[in-house]
Amino acid sequence: MPGLGLLGAVLVPALAACEEDRGPVTKPSGGKIAYGTDASQFGELYLPEGTPRGVVVVIHGGFWKSEYDLTLGAPLATSLAKEGWAAWNLEYRRVGGAPGAGGGGGDPETFDDIAAGIDKLADLDLDLATVVTLGHSAGGHLATWAASRGRDDRWAGGVDVTAVISQAGVLDLRTAYDDGLGAGAVEAFLGHAPGPADAILDPQQQIPLDVPVWCVHGTDDPIVPISQSQDYVAAATDAGAKAEMVEVEGDHFVVIDATSPAWTKTLAVLDQLG
Repeated sequence: MPGLGLLGAVLVPALAACEEDRGPVTKPSGGKIAYGTDASQFGELYLPEGTPRGVVVVIHGGFWKSEYDLTLGAPLATSLAKEGWAAWNLEYRRVGGAPGAGGGGGDPETFDDIAAGIDKLADLDLDLATVVTLGHSAGGHLATWAASRGRDDRWAGGVDVTAVISQAGVLDLRTAYDDGLGAGAVEAFLGHAPGPADAILDPQQQIPLDVPVWCVHGTDDPIVPISQSQDYVAAATDAGAKAEMVEVEGDHFVVIDATSPAWTKTLAVLDQLG
């Protein structure tokens, strides 16, 4: 299966092309806001004109690796604010690199950060009746996990997630490990091969969720196969949960191109929520 080398090789030109199409990204209107003491424990808040329709927590991907950061989510946050949403573009500790320089993540630190970052919303003077987690690739894993985090005492309490949108998400850690996604990214992230003790961290094993999940995935994705989303939705619906598959034309990155039809479909999902 494709590894991190392919991710980087495809990502740089894809994002460069998107940058040319969309023009400059709007700076976060609410600024950079820390939720912890590490340099990676912060979010950038993008606010619309007028009262927000709700909050979307944007969680970037990159196989949980420190070399990828929240700049991947900035175009989406910009678009969301223009559509009337408050967008909380979240950074977190990742795998590789030094603590304080993007590293220091994995299990449990990355999960701690996602939970704390979402809970920081309670301090930002926002209406939290609608809080949607929106994550790409590994961020899709974290966005979906966030909706089940209250099942573990370590992360219980705080701000509730009311819906999830996974964009080409890594939703089954065991299958992702077996298939070698990201050249061993799952094992690097967990610190070991996934086993029974990791069930609380694995969206596939936390089915059914109590909130709706939409899985947006490119039909020609060579990095995270569309079966990750298809199998999740099939299992969730069989279990009586609300889950919907949104197949779009394109590769792994089309879902984070804010100029693409795939993003238009994602905004249409959000229109149902706020």
